[in-house]
Amino acid sequence: MTWIRTIPEAEADDRLRQAMAAQRSLYPIEYATPATPTSSGAQGIVASHSLIPDALFHSFAAFGAMMAPDLPLERRQHEMIASVVSTINRCQY
Repeated sequence: MTWIRTIPEAEADDRLRQAMAAQRSLYPIEYATPATPTSSGAQGIVASHSLIPDALFHSFAAFGAMMAPDLPLERRQHEMIASVVSTINRCQY
């Protein structure tokens, strides 16, 4: 596994903290608790973007927008699609 320097939220400047909070606000409540938290409590993939706050927000906000509850697909359908795509791509989901 590659090691990437990250900035823990406790050490983040205002710009990074705001990007993390804005990105997090778009996600369904089920995502509030990381499945595999890092020592800082953040999810590894989000933390890996902590050096570039704008990239962090825009990358993860896209997913948040696609999971919006007012869209026609239900949450279970989103999860089914994600599971199938992960399986096809041989990714751990």
